[in-house]
Amino acid sequence: MHYRKIILSVLITSFTTTFAFAQKEALKVVVNNLAFYKQKNDLKYLAAAKKSADSLIITKSDTADIEKNLYRAIVNSSILYIDSLNKLGMPADMLDKTTKLVDRLSGMNKIFKYQSELDYTRRCLANVYIRKGFDAVNNSDFTNAKTSFENAKKYAPAMNQINTYIAFANNKAGNLQDAAVYYSNMLRVDSARTEYIETASNIYKSLGDTAKALQILQKGRKILPNDRFLLLDEANIYNNKKNYKALEPLIGPLLDINANNADIAFVAANCYDHLDKFDQAESLYLHAIELSGTYFDPVFNLGLLYLKQSTTSKGERSIQDLGRAIQWLEKANEISPNNVNSLQALQLAYAKTNNQDQLDKINNKLKQLTNQ
Repeated sequence: MHYRKIILSVLITSFTTTFAFAQKEALKVVVNNLAFYKQKNDLKYLAAAKKSADSLIITKSDTADIEKNLYRAIVNSSILYIDSLNKLGMPADMLDKTTKLVDRLSGMNKIFKYQSELDYTRRCLANVYIRKGFDAVNNSDFTNAKTSFENAKKYAPAMNQINTYIAFANNKAGNLQDAAVYYSNMLRVDSARTEYIETASNIYKSLGDTAKALQILQKGRKILPNDRFLLLDEANIYNNKKNYKALEPLIGPLLDINANNADIAFVAANCYDHLDKFDQAESLYLHAIELSGTYFDPVFNLGLLYLKQSTTSKGERSIQDLGRAIQWLEKANEISPNNVNSLQALQLAYAKTNNQDQLDKINNKLKQLTNQ
């Protein structure tokens, strides 16, 4: 799965008097420095804003002051978001301390009065954790990437794209059950994304839950009926499960978009073969052979098809079918001389024609291969 960085809507214009308490005298120095940063884009003003904000917290009563602490959180989260290279030399634990401060503020009774200010800090923190998550992904540290993305989701719960990152990290970290749940949940809100559908299906298949994988593919194909990859995935499940009745309706669309694919032609022929639809099976086996003359499976299966047909047809038609069976089974033997199945089929065909010389050769070859 591909991933990409995103930037949440964190606007530096929020540094101005849009904050509810920005006009208060004790906070003016902080506000001014934030405004200067906005105008001049110089990190020194963020450093000055932090120094001023920190100086507001001195006494025990200051630590309980919602406005002073919220402004400190605004400055800290802004620095964490903007100064991604840490040119200001902030301490390593600044992110942890800021998240604890924001969490504490979030639980205060009167915080609803400052919802826009709190939301701003949370968006900044979400961006920081997304950035950390991608740094971890780039270092193939998917466990820490997952943790970072989960923290980002905590501060930006409405950002559905973060679910993609969590699912991806879980998948790469080997947490397949968790990844599958995330991808399945994502399909409820964005089922038109082929990569979500394919990834969720592949995860469930790797877990052995083909029923769930099939359910996801069927849902996806209702939304994207012309998607060739989803069609092929669903067909493969039916083919592997030998559910040829379910596979049959997909044969036409499969052949339409894979007209020159020998593998698809063989799968289609094999499906019709098992459904006892001789004419369709014969035609498609021949088409697969035409596309790839050294492809053993359609050659061998066509020989078996004629051999089977020779037991149900009568008279001259039975003799012709047996002759065709021998012709294609001998060709299969040329392609793969030591294939026991083709040798055994030839053994049966030569016995039916009383061709003792060829039968003896086949019997000797089988003895060598099976040590019997």
